[in-house]
Amino acid sequence: MMRNLVLAVALSFPATPVFSDEFKVVTSFTVLADMAAQVAGGHATIVSITKPGAEIHGYEPTPQDLVGAMDADLILWNGLNLERWFQQFLSNMGDIPSAVLSEGIAPMPISAGSYEGKPNPHAWMSLDNAMIYVDNIEKALSAGDPDNSVEYAANAAAYKVTLAAEIAPLKAKIDAIPDAQRWLVSCEGAFSYLARDLGLREAYLWPVNADATGTPQQVRGVIDLVRENAIPAVFCESTVNNDPAEQVARETGARFGGVLYVDSLSAADGPVPSYADLLRVTTQTIVNGLTGGAQ
Repeated sequence: MMRNLVLAVALSFPATPVFSDEFKVVTSFTVLADMAAQVAGGHATIVSITKPGAEIHGYEPTPQDLVGAMDADLILWNGLNLERWFQQFLSNMGDIPSAVLSEGIAPMPISAGSYEGKPNPHAWMSLDNAMIYVDNIEKALSAGDPDNSVEYAANAAAYKVTLAAEIAPLKAKIDAIPDAQRWLVSCEGAFSYLARDLGLREAYLWPVNADATGTPQQVRGVIDLVRENAIPAVFCESTVNNDPAEQVARETGARFGGVLYVDSLSAADGPVPSYADLLRVTTQTIVNGLTGGAQ
């Protein structure tokens, strides 16, 4: 009963699976939790340490987070220096098996700030990379719960088809935008993988949320870039203050294209309750911002 109470409190991402006392999986943030839930189906309880809307780079785990993860059978995390707090958290978990879901991905390097040359950790924002995440989840679940490995494999295959179907029509809309307008300007440099996949040139105010954010130098540099290239829109992600991006828009005449989602899902009644929604809504928002379409 106590375990079920802990799970009911800790399980806060929207794609809620059927509870199972046999196999408990803990993830570092909500995006991974939803991906794991799609692969697990009803065969595992999935718990996200961070909650919807959380800023995950510099998250500070609570004692309750630790208690909620102590009885996990498997821990899934991103790696690539995304969860700076997670190594210490994981060291408190003892011998619980864990898997780094970005394993096998060729990371893009960060090209600015104190993180220059380090891997950009937001690899799940690429559809091709997402397929690797799904495969890594399926392998980890099957290793920890081999009795359900056939169903995990089937769920993973179906999920990859679903994700591809979300992005294909939006990629076609991006391709139709004139080349000079095909820029993705955001607050954090969290969209490098998505920009690459969509054929967009990228600029951002700061490279990683854990670094200096919204400094006058950062804002001035992006203002100059937007003016020089007549970039039609700028964006900001959901977990940080929009003010610097809105300042860029005001001073350049560009549109503030809206909020993009990357590090965190929304609550169940919000705009991105699942990872598939996150990809679709973020990409559609970019299309709308660059073309002046409805948001």
